[in-house]
Amino acid sequence: MTKRDYYEILGVKKDASKEEIRSAFRKLAMEYHPDRVPPEKKKEAEEKFKEISEAYAVLSDDQKRAQYDRFGHEGIGARYSYEDIFRGADFTSIFEDLGFGTSIFEELFADFDFFGTGRRATRRGRGRDLQFDLEISFEEAARGTTKTIVVPRYEICSTCRGEGNKPGTKKVECPRCRGSGQVRVSQGFFTLTTTCSACQGEGYKIQTPCPTCRGQGREKVERRIEVKIPPGVDTGAHLRLSGEGEVGTSGARGDLYVVLYVKPHPLFERQENDIYLELPISFVTACLGGEVDVPTLNGKVKMKIPPGTQSGKIFRLRGKGFPRLQGAGQGDELVKVVVEVPTELNSEQKKLLRDFEATIKEDSLPLTRTFREKMRHLFR
Repeated sequence: MTKRDYYEILGVKKDASKEEIRSAFRKLAMEYHPDRVPPEKKKEAEEKFKEISEAYAVLSDDQKRAQYDRFGHEGIGARYSYEDIFRGADFTSIFEDLGFGTSIFEELFADFDFFGTGRRATRRGRGRDLQFDLEISFEEAARGTTKTIVVPRYEICSTCRGEGNKPGTKKVECPRCRGSGQVRVSQGFFTLTTTCSACQGEGYKIQTPCPTCRGQGREKVERRIEVKIPPGVDTGAHLRLSGEGEVGTSGARGDLYVVLYVKPHPLFERQENDIYLELPISFVTACLGGEVDVPTLNGKVKMKIPPGTQSGKIFRLRGKGFPRLQGAGQGDELVKVVVEVPTELNSEQKKLLRDFEATIKEDSLPLTRTFREKMRHLFR
């Protein structure tokens, strides 16, 4: 099913300002929030609400919006995971303005599978998913490799073991929510449960924060992580390392997404699993034939050039391309020969060529003969 244009979903023009985008989303959120529709329309409202929320998350972010404007939905899907799309989007202030608590928003989105992946959005307390951009060589993409990366991330505080309070001290119950972490708010005909703003839903308050993490229960560290890259990957491939993201307030870790970027090769060009190479050969080799050395991903091989080979002829070296990432076998290497014309000839060489040309008959020049026949038919 083709996805609708984000601007069309929000009902704004492509040059709309951030405030116009925010205002359009706010209006639609009021209309389609599942808590504001009759029970029989709840499922339809949820689908619409997911659609407008995704559009807002992309168009309210300058970088994601620029990627979408340039490449469309394919550009977003290739570069961002579903967590990335919603990361950093300012939903909280909008929903608080509308009278919906942040806990309602998080619970609602925790049950949504935005892209049909079978994975759910991040729940409250789970650590953030992280993204690491990794550049690898053309050869490493073909053969596979193992890389060690250094990732800065939050982990459980080594001093307080995640408690947030200074060792030897105790937490106290939040006086506002009395330890429940939630409070009830009446909004018109609705009575909503929202996160307690005094304790941020924890149910307790810290009087003496840990000196290392300042009450957060987490500290930032750098971790060395080994990443195994399978053969056959290409630029834009995502590798998901489960549990290698940041630790959350509940102790649950997010995931780490390693996004691969393959460096261009000075000789080869990749198209799917095949690689292309332009190989210069001499005029003499093209005329008489012979053997030439051809570079491949696994070293040089000998390739036969038949006599009378024309410039632009493509030879196929089977199994010399990239391995298929999702399946067995490998692509091919396609070698396009380019007959190189010598330059800066001396007088003796020029004379030899003119003498040689005088001996050539049209029958031995198939391309010239065909061209002249077409010319005769065209202008007779």
